[in-house]
Amino acid sequence: MIILTARTAPPSAQVVSTRAHAEAYIASICFKTGPPRLVGVELEWTVHHADDPRRPLEHDNLVAALGAHAPSELSGPQLPLPNGSLLTVEPGGQVEISTAPQPELSTLISLTSGDIAYVAELLRQSGLVLGANGTDPFRPQKRLLDTPRYRAMERAFEPVGPHGRTMMCSTAGLQVCLDAGEPHRLPARWAAVHALGPVLSAAFANSPELCGARTGWASTRMRAVSGTDPGRTSPAPVGADPALLWARHALDTPLVCLRRPGDDWTPPAGVTLGDWADGALAPAPTTDDIDYHLSTMFPPVRPRGYIEVRYLDTQRPGEWVVPVVLLTALFHRESTVDAVLDVTEDAADRWEQAARYGLADPVLAQVAAKVFELGVRAIPALGLPAELAALVTESLDRARAGELA
Repeated sequence: MIILTARTAPPSAQVVSTRAHAEAYIASICFKTGPPRLVGVELEWTVHHADDPRRPLEHDNLVAALGAHAPSELSGPQLPLPNGSLLTVEPGGQVEISTAPQPELSTLISLTSGDIAYVAELLRQSGLVLGANGTDPFRPQKRLLDTPRYRAMERAFEPVGPHGRTMMCSTAGLQVCLDAGEPHRLPARWAAVHALGPVLSAAFANSPELCGARTGWASTRMRAVSGTDPGRTSPAPVGADPALLWARHALDTPLVCLRRPGDDWTPPAGVTLGDWADGALAPAPTTDDIDYHLSTMFPPVRPRGYIEVRYLDTQRPGEWVVPVVLLTALFHRESTVDAVLDVTEDAADRWEQAARYGLADPVLAQVAAKVFELGVRAIPALGLPAELAALVTESLDRARAGELA
């Protein structure tokens, strides 16, 4: 057993003394089941100088631009955006807008669009602009945030290869947050959101360049994420009991950082969360430590009470609505979820082909056409304004015809 300097846990945190206790805790929090009714989004973008997107972004540039909305990592007060979204910053200076979940998709789109426009204007006033791709196509990787978490993560990922640094500093994704659904439907919904992953990541891939060069991958972002630390970033297990499978997967994943006083959060090599719960480190972990470990898991789909879809490249500020509406429509009715499972069977495991070729992969292209058709048929049930529904439907019709860029 390795004795570590203790850290102060929140008063509400409970000590977890065995692996079985940790497994039960994770399984109890990872899926909050009930009638599906809410949807939320998290949108990331790289940030660039408007006059020269190749010029390095500096810490002080971003602090000055974001002002009172700058997060604590930038020593800011992190005031909410006008429509209630929170703004955070990723290690390489990417900005992220996280919305509150909404029961009406049209409301979510309206509020989010307003907050995006507000952030874009803040940046414009400081000579900065939002990027348009899932990776930074111009600049080499540079970490702006120097925190114990990110130092430990970079140190852990470096022996695996260059992808961890790329993921941290040069990628931007679009995340869609869906309700887990009723308990008896959870396995099907969990399976369907994974089965869609290769198709939708291929369809909306827009990151073929990195650091000034073409990479040969349609989604360099997905290539970087999957190569960062495969045990941590590969698809989560799919099966009849998603909560139990996820809990065991999380327990078998090594710690990537271990919070304690001081600036060095490097954990002992190879120690998993399960090892810690079984006494490999002292003091024993708390439920707060488990929550923190779960925040260092980066699969394409992650359970956070709700289902967090993480396999989409970010889209241009005006184009993010299409994949959000599509995913929401596909999970609005359970009959559509079942249809998704049927039409994606041939493509469900084509993660690498999706990242490398996008819809140039013939199997993914064929399945994508069927998925888009399902989406078009499902959109009317969302009750969107006619103009918005028509815009998304037209975009998906073009995609079915093979015109998606």
